[in-house]
Amino acid sequence: MLRRLRRWFGDNDGMTHIASGHSAPNFSLKSLDGRELGLAEALGRGPVVLSFFKVSCPVCQFTYPFLERLFRRYGREAAFLAVSQDDRAASEEFAKKYGVSFPVLPDTRDYPVSNAYGLSMVPTVFLVEPAGKVQVASMGFVKADLEAIADALADRQRQARSALFLASDSVPALKPG
Repeated sequence: MLRRLRRWFGDNDGMTHIASGHSAPNFSLKSLDGRELGLAEALGRGPVVLSFFKVSCPVCQFTYPFLERLFRRYGREAAFLAVSQDDRAASEEFAKKYGVSFPVLPDTRDYPVSNAYGLSMVPTVFLVEPAGKVQVASMGFVKADLEAIADALADRQRQARSALFLASDSVPALKPG
């Protein structure tokens, strides 16, 4: 709470999110289908692409179809978890509208998971390695970061790297959240 107040008054404490090389805080939340899912459990199966969003965020709306593309390409070998900062009904509508087929986990009251990650904006996307360290941390839509996640997943699976973005996609290099 104190950190939020300091940020509100313009103090930048440098702790706006978990950076690459840091440990990802563990958590457990209920998915839209009622299953309890947690980071530690997902990491037991391999790397995790962890993303945070808010339904009303236009940059989230832009980003999630590309995260779904990543999931369709690498979802067998990596877990994908989306943490929503909205209630269950709004999160379900978002998932349906933007074609999100990987687990969506609404953060609970007072956003304990989002706060554990020190989020200052959404979307925020992390690639977390099985040991729990963050390999890629991305705030907003950053094309190069999503490509880095795709490349890391391809390398891990010893697959040839392929472009995440198609020539027909009209994609800027970045969009702040």
